[in-house]
This record gives sequence, structure tokens and C-alpha cells, in this order.
Amino acid sequence: MKKIIQKASFTLTIMLICAMVALVGNVYADDDTSTASESPASIATSISISPVSKILQLESSQVYEDSFSVSNNGSGEMLFEVYASPYSYTMSEEDGEYRLGFSNENNYTQISRWVTFKDENGNYVKNPQFKAGPNEVVTVYYRITTPESIPAGGQYAVLFAHTISGNTNSSGIKTEASPGMVVYGRSNGETIIGSDISGLEINQTLTNNEGTKNIINASAKVKNTGNVDFMAVGTLEVTGLFGQVYYSTPSTRGRVSVIPETELPVSDTWEETPYFGIFNAKWTVEAGEDKTEITKLIILLPLPILVAFILVLTFLIIWIIIMVRKRKESRSRYSM
Repeated sequence: MKKIIQKASFTLTIMLICAMVALVGNVYADDDTSTASESPASIATSISISPVSKILQLESSQVYEDSFSVSNNGSGEMLFEVYASPYSYTMSEEDGEYRLGFSNENNYTQISRWVTFKDENGNYVKNPQFKAGPNEVVTVYYRITTPESIPAGGQYAVLFAHTISGNTNSSGIKTEASPGMVVYGRSNGETIIGSDISGLEINQTLTNNEGTKNIINASAKVKNTGNVDFMAVGTLEVTGLFGQVYYSTPSTRGRVSVIPETELPVSDTWEETPYFGIFNAKWTVEAGEDKTEITKLIILLPLPILVAFILVLTFLIIWIIIMVRKRKESRSRYSM
């Protein structure tokens, strides 16, 4: 019986080692390169806007004048219109998540009503139209006229350039595009920076359209309870047992602009998570003047290795029990 147990344990151990070697060879086997496929609309449209954002310090009863550029990057003439819309988020009744929209007005989007644009006749109007030839850049001048009384805090709007020339792609589908410049305004009134960080989680599985797989990821939610926008930053750091850093969120990722009356998710994922290993993960979220972090020990062990490990452990326990019993029997015989 002892020899049988030893042979079975030895065989299972070899199987476990082979499985681990095979998995190690495939840890980074996935091709990291991908080709971004563009939709027909993004291929057919050829309008762009610059800059993409503008920050203003606002005072009451003032006039601010500036401009942005609209480029026709296509080979045909383009007709487009410009207009201002509110920049805000609305909570969805379906899932409770906040969705970006350009029609919901509140105290922080009043600036969208203060914007006018200079038309081809030199008059400032709400919704002028322009023409742009192939590869032509049109400079659009706009004016923001603030009222005598403006709310304290931030003001947010988007200045859109919307194609109306009826472009048609190769599939015969009519396409339109509306790039926009986001205006971040801040008045001289009382500034309240308030944030609420919640729902911090570090997970080792991620479910998407491709199914569930072992990928270390972290998430949180940040709510703006003040009256001005701020940047929320999430940093995921994954280290080994001896402190070596395997992953850290790049400085160009994980930043989210959160405007008042909005709650947005902050997340990051270690896309190249190995199939197995033991890691220490730390998830840090900074929002406004607040900072929160959590840590978690993560053990990644694929099912085949886990099953083999349990079988080997089970046989070892049985073998130990048998050996202990045999020793007890031997001692009892000698004592007789």
C-alpha cells in the first residue's frame, strides 16, 4: 500500500509540474497588438475641431471673446453649423449609472445660454452656418456674455461643429459628425470642492463579452458633492511577495473629470495578468482633496493546477495517516 501511494503521489506531482510549465509558456501568448476598426461614420466624416477644451475664469457682466478652428480634412466641400449645448450627466433609471448628455440644463450649465457665434456677416447669433472647402480650416469666433448675477462654482458647455452637408459613405449610409470643444468656466463666487469616494474594489476576475477570465482589476465610484469640477485619479499597483512591481497604472490613464452633481466610475485593469501567481494589489483613488486606498492579497491558480494540487495534497495526507498508523502498530508489537 505504501508503494502504491508513493507512486501515485509521484505521478501526480509530475503532472502538476508539467501543467505549470505548459501554462507558463502561455502566460504572454496572447497577441498584444490589435487593429482598431473604425465605424463607417468615422471613416466617412472629415471634420475636426481644435482646441478640444477651454478653461475660463468668469465674472458677472463681462464679455469673453475667443475662437476655435474647424478643419475639413476631406476632399469635398463641407457645410456645417455651430452651436452651444449644456455639458452635464444624467442618472439612468435602468442601471443607476450617470450618462453624459447635451440637453439637460441645471445651475452648472447656464453658460450654454450665454454663448453666441460670429456669422459670415459679422453678427453674433446662436446657430450660424459655414462652408469649408477641401483641407480648409475655418476660424469660428464666439462670445460669452455673462449676466449681472451668475451662480457660484463651475459652468459647463460644449461648443459643437455639426456637419449638415449630407455626406454619404461607400455603403450609401448618410453620415454626420459633431466634434465639440468643452468649456470649463469657474466663477469668482464661493468655491466648494467636495468629493465622495465609494465602492473601492480589487478583483481577480473580469466578465465581458468574451466571458470570465482571470485579470486583476480595480474599480471605484467618485461623486462630486461640491460646485466645481475636479480630476479623479485611480492608481492600481501590483507587486510580488518580495516587493517587485509587476504593474502600475500609467500616468496617462485612470483620470476622470468629475463635474458637480455627477458620480462617475474610476477603474483600471492589468491586461497582462499571468495565469497563476501570488500578488499584492493596492488600489488608490484621489478625488478633489480626498484620498482613499485599499490592499488585497491575490492568489491566481488555474483550475487544472488547483485540482492536481488538491489530489496530491489528499494523497500525501492519506500517506501520512497510514505511516502514523503503521508506526503505532509497530510500537504496540514491540511493547508486547
